[in-house]
Amino acid sequence: MAKLYLVPTPIGNLKDMTFRAVEVLGDVDLILAEDTRTSGKLLKHFGISTPVQSHHQHNEHKTVAHLVQRIMGGTSIALISDAGTPAISDPGFLLTRACIEAGVEVECLPGATAFVPALVNSGLPNDKFVFEGFLPVKKGRQTRLSFLAEESRTIVFYESPHKLVKTLTDFCDFFGEDRHVSVSRELTKLYEETVRGTIKTVLEHFINNPPKGEIVICVSGKHK
Repeated sequence: MAKLYLVPTPIGNLKDMTFRAVEVLGDVDLILAEDTRTSGKLLKHFGISTPVQSHHQHNEHKTVAHLVQRIMGGTSIALISDAGTPAISDPGFLLTRACIEAGVEVECLPGATAFVPALVNSGLPNDKFVFEGFLPVKKGRQTRLSFLAEESRTIVFYESPHKLVKTLTDFCDFFGEDRHVSVSRELTKLYEETVRGTIKTVLEHFINNPPKGEIVICVSGKHK
């Protein structure tokens, strides 16, 4: 029976692609990709010739119902994002929910996702944590930070390099400059780096060393 497969892809190092992921992407009838140009390079590297269709945040609302009908009609579909696990700060949730509501089977393969190695490598408590993804850029940002200032669990964020200094500055204001933080960038890539310390010292580091690459921030929770 046809189903929807959620297939993680490497966040940088192509060697992190699993054998099973390659097999599934080669066996399905259609691959949905966040950016067909980015995914095209990955698929070519692994010799996967399955047809690819664009599926991103700007068109997923319009295509979900049709895609569910295709799967119900016997078309097996795999969903991939540009990097990491689909639906984790990437498209995928809407289609997954629609499939479940329609009784269509959904299978998510295990694989790469950026926040897990960043959290484990942070040295901060990881028995309990909260994943926030990207903070609001403007509306609701201060309200969210005020709420999270009282969070006792380790907090995990995604951030872009050009917004990192602003975000760490906001953390100083809302969480206090002595709260511990770990910033990981370019995970699994050649120039992978993790900077740990107080928010103040890590902020000073990145003011003097402008960051590049995708970034995961782990912040210690508030001590009760």
